[in-house]
Amino acid sequence: MKGLILSGGKGTRLRPLTHTSAKQLVPVANKPVLFFAIESVVEAGITDIGIIVGETKDEIRAAVGDGSAFGARVEYIEQEAPLGLAHAVKIAEDYIAGEPFVMYLGDNLIAGGIRSLVEEFQSLGPDAEILLAEVPNPQQFGVAELKEDGSIRRLVEKPKEPKSNLALVGVYMFGPEIFESVRRIQPSARGELEITDAIQDMIDRGLTVHPHKVRGWWKDTGKLEDMLEANRIVLDTLPERAQDPAPEGVRVRSTVEGRVQLGEGVELVDSLVRGPVVIGAGTRLENAFVGPYTSIGNGCSLSRCEVENSIILAHCEISDTPLRIDGSLIGRNSKIVKTDFKPKAYRFMLGDNSEVGIT
Repeated sequence: MKGLILSGGKGTRLRPLTHTSAKQLVPVANKPVLFFAIESVVEAGITDIGIIVGETKDEIRAAVGDGSAFGARVEYIEQEAPLGLAHAVKIAEDYIAGEPFVMYLGDNLIAGGIRSLVEEFQSLGPDAEILLAEVPNPQQFGVAELKEDGSIRRLVEKPKEPKSNLALVGVYMFGPEIFESVRRIQPSARGELEITDAIQDMIDRGLTVHPHKVRGWWKDTGKLEDMLEANRIVLDTLPERAQDPAPEGVRVRSTVEGRVQLGEGVELVDSLVRGPVVIGAGTRLENAFVGPYTSIGNGCSLSRCEVENSIILAHCEISDTPLRIDGSLIGRNSKIVKTDFKPKAYRFMLGDNSEVGIT
């Protein structure tokens, strides 16, 4: 069985951050979201993985390499434009070479991995298996309507008036019959080959598509709120630590409470860190408070500030902020500092589709 991980989207809902970084490499608990997907596929016993890449292909290649760091063999498949999930399947046919495969969207997180799902697919032997989860906003997803016996009645992509609240989760399992269906369907109104249409074609052809309702959490990390929630969920899984979490760092008049993971060389001076928190290597805190559900990348400097429920990427500087930073995603090499410019005024440099909240 092979793996197919999709990592070619533009990440428009996470702009301006994704103007300069692949959305699949934005970290959750200091680990790129894409790495969770790769690790889940490998943990399920699948080590031959094709990764669909687009405009950010060089960045993805640099981060993942040949896959050996994950115990996998990775090949890259270039998609000339984001033409839909079914199009990604279509261009991967030569790589899949007639084997069954799991398709995993590279910006999704699923509790507990996918080993049991892969084993179920192999045991039952359907032509396809789809994962479903109840969501409060089904109109934003592909939606499954089930019959009374639990089988699939039909699938609809982003319906205006959903007939159920069961959304297709970003993991699918297919036999080779899917390739005939992706060749049969036509582009949707938004110009994409929809995977929901391809799976519906399989159903219409009398093939077996098995639905599986997901137990536990699942997150599509396409938006800021989803990234922060995924960060909270993963940080909640940090182990309790009995030993000093920063034996090689510096701690002066500082306190660490709860589940906290500190990288090598972290310096804490006159600071309080209250977990769950992850702080990357070489970061320095001075007269700072870092509250629950915060991830701070490598090489950051925080002084005379308070931060919680946020994701701060590597090499950021935050100092002398009068109010606590909360619910934020701050990109690499960013600075948030106090200035003494007169007259007092807000001063911004924002990318497209930015959002600023001011109290």
